Amino acid sequence: MASGLSAKHFHDEQEAYDYVEARIWPNGPMCPHCGGVERVGKLQGKSTRVGVWKCYQCRKPFTVKIGTIFEDSKVPMHLWLQAMYLIVGSKKGISSNQLHRILGVTLKTAWFMSHRIREAMQDNDIWPLGGLGASVEADETFIGNEGLRDPTKGFHHKMKVFALVERGGRSRAMVVENVNAKTLVPLLRENVQRLSKLYTDHAFAYQSAKLYFYHHESVNHSINEWGRGAAHTNTIEGYFSIFKRGMKGIYQHCAKKHLHRYVAEFNFRYSNRAALGYNDENRTDVLLRDIIGKRLTYQTANQARA
Repeated sequence: MASGLSAKHFHDEQEAYDYVEARIWPNGPMCPHCGGVERVGKLQGKSTRVGVWKCYQCRKPFTVKIGTIFEDSKVPMHLWLQAMYLIVGSKKGISSNQLHRILGVTLKTAWFMSHRIREAMQDNDIWPLGGLGASVEADETFIGNEGLRDPTKGFHHKMKVFALVERGGRSRAMVVENVNAKTLVPLLRENVQRLSKLYTDHAFAYQSAKLYFYHHESVNHSINEWGRGAAHTNTIEGYFSIFKRGMKGIYQHCAKKHLHRYVAEFNFRYSNRAALGYNDENRTDVLLRDIIGKRLTYQTANQARA
């Protein structure tokens, strides 16, 4: 069986542009400056860069990179596609050091490419999870360190991630400031359909959830209750186990200002996993369709998130 990275678009720059254009412009090229689609043509001169088009309505040149995570990047398109393929296919993630060695780019470039790709992985789906008859699990986890530890305050010094997993379906995870009912219940109501069956642990933050959902059951881990028929949180605990293995074993250190992008990465792979019919190739295609309007500059990537 041939390697997944043996395809032409991973090695030839023109093939790479053709591959991306076919997915970004399924109905033909469109000028990002004026929106023109009729009077556009590909520049064919010997000195012309690969992938350059010209709009004869506004008289401006353009490429498929404009308005995407690739904009202003000097990294060849075929290396971008290799990086995307490696990231979407690595269940627990792939470090910038590893990308730096595989792609032959600098460590700084590999780090920045990784974050641009994670930016494209941000969930655009605003439709709530679940529905009539569907089961959704909710839980939170703690990771890393966002400040000096105070022994009297338990896990308060750690960064907090709240996640929802639809059994047999998608996931949705987000960074939160705290894990009390005031924060989590509104997120549940916003992201889970009311007719869903909701399953949680026995944390106080979820006690009022029964007021808002068709069915809510919890399991009490403090008395070693891990499952009671359909009531369990095993699915979301499996989700978090992959997330934590990746964050601790592959990425190791993560500042809070970047955590939302790492969360998006694990969420993307889970929602486009093999069990739902995705492989590495069509996972990359899904990602390519989400690169528009998600430009990330190096300065922005290093700023704390508001």
